Amino acid sequence: MNYSTIKKVVAYSMLSVLGIATASAQDAATTATPAKVFGGRGQYRTWSLGVNAGVLAPVVLIGGSNDFTNWDVNLGYGLTLRKQLGHAFGLELAGLRGDLSGDNTDAVGGVANNRKAFETKLGYAASLSGVVNVATVDFLRRENSVNFVVKAGYGLAGYSFAYTTGANVTTDFEGTYGDDKDNKYVKEQFIPIGVGIKFKLSDRVNFDLGYNMYLLDGDNLDGTYAKFATKDKWSYGYGGVEFSLGSSAKPNLDWVNPVALMYDELKDPTLRQEVEALKSRVSTLENTVNQLSADADGDGVSNKFDKCPNTPAGTAVDGAGCPIVHPEPTTVTPAPTMGSYSPIMFEFDSSVLKTASYPILDKLSSDLRANSAATVWLNGYASAEGTDEYNLRLSTDRANSVKTYLVNSGVDAGRINVKGYGEANPVASNSTEEGRIQNRRVEIK
Repeated sequence: MNYSTIKKVVAYSMLSVLGIATASAQDAATTATPAKVFGGRGQYRTWSLGVNAGVLAPVVLIGGSNDFTNWDVNLGYGLTLRKQLGHAFGLELAGLRGDLSGDNTDAVGGVANNRKAFETKLGYAASLSGVVNVATVDFLRRENSVNFVVKAGYGLAGYSFAYTTGANVTTDFEGTYGDDKDNKYVKEQFIPIGVGIKFKLSDRVNFDLGYNMYLLDGDNLDGTYAKFATKDKWSYGYGGVEFSLGSSAKPNLDWVNPVALMYDELKDPTLRQEVEALKSRVSTLENTVNQLSADADGDGVSNKFDKCPNTPAGTAVDGAGCPIVHPEPTTVTPAPTMGSYSPIMFEFDSSVLKTASYPILDKLSSDLRANSAATVWLNGYASAEGTDEYNLRLSTDRANSVKTYLVNSGVDAGRINVKGYGEANPVASNSTEEGRIQNRRVEIK
């Protein structure tokens, strides 16, 4: 391909970009729904489709050896499909086609290694690369219109070559590859490495310029094995447009600056209003608590529940705040009593008896069987982890575990009462693990 044709291709590409930018003006004017810092990828547009065209050459900027002294520039064109995984990183699937060619014009007699020239048809070059957006996270600018990218990955190419010998004989090997010599292309792996710059035309469209190097895992791109232990390579300089896919109500993740996003969320007036509203609610609750706890006569019963206000100081009162009337003392024959027992302790979130409890339970069982008139109450408790409903059920299960042990040891089940109190009546603070361990218990009354 000559330079005139390449100029026409570039000119047509630029006109297409201008047309697309104009058609996307309405998108640019649309206000996307504000995103949250930790709202996930679902709140953004993350898929992009790109088309590009440019020049292919059988050389790369980093140098290296080449089998031919001169190289040509030819038209190349490709497609990309990218998934942005974060503000600064994405995965890109790319496809490329075009021609590569060169000659030995600067060699002695215009021939080297019995080759005058070559031409390679790049049937396809498919690759998957990681793409890093270098300028997305910016502490200096709120919004960027220019972004820089670097990329690297893995690919597979299919191509066919033809070469012209010093005797001006041209041989085309297309369709002669593979074990059966009937494959259209020879296949080789390659490593793509690239850099690029993106210009934001609208929230939907950006114009891309880039340069990719393709390092081939083979020395047959030009059909010539001239320099042993070297491998061929080619490059692609291109321009193209990329379209952001998805709902217009969502912003494009490519151009969202997470630093500005976090700043806006922290300075959001709605968030401040919510904080002030919470402060007001706390103040109201504090006032309500103060009113409920007010006790004018100091009898220990708040005014709201005190049915006998102004009780004289020192008077014993009941739960309603009224004086307690003591009945005349009577002589009662005390019932036989049993000794006190240490509480039965349990592990976290467990109602299984520990072996350390067996001596206590065996003593209790022996006393109950020796005193047939005695009745026992097993009061179960739990620490403050979990919901009230769950802790109530767990405390009841713990009391029932003790009951089961006693019944199995010969105590009549009718003489054993169980009650679960959940996390009520703690014997120690639930703010420490030491306190919570003491609260996981069954008390024996």
